[in-house]
Amino acid sequence: MRVNESRRRMFVLVEMVDTVRIPPWQFERKLNDSIAEELNKKLANKVVYNVGLCICLFDITKLEDAYVFPGDGASHTKVHFRYVVFHPFLDEILIGKIKGCSPEGVHGFFDDILIPPESLQQPAKFDETEQVWVWEYETEEGAHDLYMDTGEEIRFRVVDESFVDTSPTGPSSAEAASASEELPKKEAPYTLVGSISEPGLGLLSWWTSN
Repeated sequence: MRVNESRRRMFVLVEMVDTVRIPPWQFERKLNDSIAEELNKKLANKVVYNVGLCICLFDITKLEDAYVFPGDGASHTKVHFRYVVFHPFLDEILIGKIKGCSPEGVHGFFDDILIPPESLQQPAKFDETEQVWVWEYETEEGAHDLYMDTGEEIRFRVVDESFVDTSPTGPSSAEAASASEELPKKEAPYTLVGSISEPGLGLLSWWTSN
């Protein structure tokens, strides 16, 4: 698959080229409709390495000749298309909803967005009972606890990203020998690290003027 990018804030319009297989029972449908369905089956909600999280097909820009190979009644068509992908800039400001909190930090609108404790508004503490992070906001009247509850809207800066190639590989002899003993920890293919440690960042309700 070949990829080209055109950025529009946190979403990227990515030019891709791929060969799409259409089975014979779909020949009665419009070719573009069948190809669009197959591309979304393959890519939607999947991470493409070093590209981002695929959202949906934007359009099909070119269809090359279709081929049917011996022993396979399906058609194979080389397709040029554009796909909407979630891949924000580093230092870009995003707004989303808190999905949850853990001792590791605040989790963004999907699990693999994390704001670690050192990147929260300080001083901060983790409330074990409520399972939320709390900003101990200092005022002249003393400290006020501002809770980062699940579902609250939060504004944060993207400070780091990480892609991991999770393509399947054959096990080495050592891995094969220990496979029955323990399963390897599954790594997220795409993670973002955020920060709210500056004025104006954090829960939207903190900065709303009365």
